Amino acid sequence: MSRFDVRLYDPSVEARWDEWCASAVNATILHTRRFLSYHGDRFKDMSLLIFDAERLVGVFPAAIARDETDLVVSHPGATYGGVVHDGRLTGERMLATLEDIAAFYQSRGFSRLLYKALPHCYATVPAQDDLYALFRLNARRTRCDLSSAIDLSNRRPLGDRRRRSLKKAQNAVSISGEIALLPELWNVLEGNLARKHAARPVHSLEEITLLAERFPDHIRIGCATAGNDVVAGILMFLSANVWHVQYIASSEMGYALSALDAVFDAAIEGALGQGIRYFDFGISNEEGGRVLNESLYRFKTEFGGGGMVHEFYEIPLPRGG
Repeated sequence: MSRFDVRLYDPSVEARWDEWCASAVNATILHTRRFLSYHGDRFKDMSLLIFDAERLVGVFPAAIARDETDLVVSHPGATYGGVVHDGRLTGERMLATLEDIAAFYQSRGFSRLLYKALPHCYATVPAQDDLYALFRLNARRTRCDLSSAIDLSNRRPLGDRRRRSLKKAQNAVSISGEIALLPELWNVLEGNLARKHAARPVHSLEEITLLAERFPDHIRIGCATAGNDVVAGILMFLSANVWHVQYIASSEMGYALSALDAVFDAAIEGALGQGIRYFDFGISNEEGGRVLNESLYRFKTEFGGGGMVHEFYEIPLPRGG
């Protein structure tokens, strides 16, 4: 028997959804409709609002997987998803919430739900009751990615190689956070991905420009310039606890100058100056988490970081169950 009233998201409640995220203990811009709507035409939305009587107690961003129509993902267009709440969906209440969410999707004919758990450092208070509830629901961990993050309140010493490279870079490049440099940074990023991986960024320049306009206080860049050229840089998503590096790029000249060392040093110092707890370099995985790019991961950890995982769980929704 349902304990909560689970309702399908409707665009008419977009403002209410985003207001909820602004006050939640475990939300970032990636959970908001303003973020998710930028690529709304790519996915068939299946997001939910959870009510206790008529009181909103949680939201659940989700959409149908593009290539597997029996699978709902929270959320295919974001790094993580999960139940977003105000700190009161704890213990058995979280279990009941996930049971009711699963029952809702099961009643709509879906056979699986992929839950992309929020890494612990992004919540403003401990909020991993969902992981316990997933265990109770016999969810299976299907993927685990490894990120490197610095706890800025207890940072490990800078590695010797990073110290030497930083000194070299600071004598060769200048650092700028001017958002006007975004197109130049994107040219470097596209060239880097094409050269190394025959790939393109997930976001086009037009999309990331739109997001930067929508979230001017939560999206920031850092660029290294040599002469008049951007030779390396990063783009970050900022949240209450964490500055997360979404993209890293360097030209061949940037690599020769160790320019990324200067970019990261400036960004980390900026996070410290804002009282941020964690600096997250992002994952270093390929092939669905099965392959670790060890050299990339080592480069990140040498700035004083340690391992943090991104976990994916699949909840079975047996037909007739």
